[in-house]
Amino acid sequence: MTTALTVTADRTKFLRLALAADAVVTGVNGLVYLAFAAPVSDLLGPGAGLLREIGTFLLVYGVAVGLLATRRAISPAATKAVIALNIIWTLGSVAAVVTGVAGLTTVGAIWTIAQALVVGVFAELQITGLRKTRSN
Repeated sequence: MTTALTVTADRTKFLRLALAADAVVTGVNGLVYLAFAAPVSDLLGPGAGLLREIGTFLLVYGVAVGLLATRRAISPAATKAVIALNIIWTLGSVAAVVTGVAGLTTVGAIWTIAQALVVGVFAELQITGLRKTRSN
């Protein structure tokens, strides 16, 4: 059974900031993909329809991560799920570039690797933040 963290705000501050930053960056990215799917498609390579699907996912995911960051008690299980999804996203992004499955342009491949690095950093920050909530 998983229980929510019931520690002082000081011990969750780093984790909250890591989750909130992830939520904002992810949500903005999702909004851009939704609002500008056609021109972003021309720049990055994947079709506009795929970018809208990705944008929808990112927007919903960003809102969910943002809500987690605002909880009075942050669930370790939910935080671990965010970390796992961020790692999966990072690995999937690299795989998309390596395999060419997404039809990325050169700019799209560079963008995909850059955002994979950012998401990987968010995962690492969240791991660190979760550890800080448990330290004495």
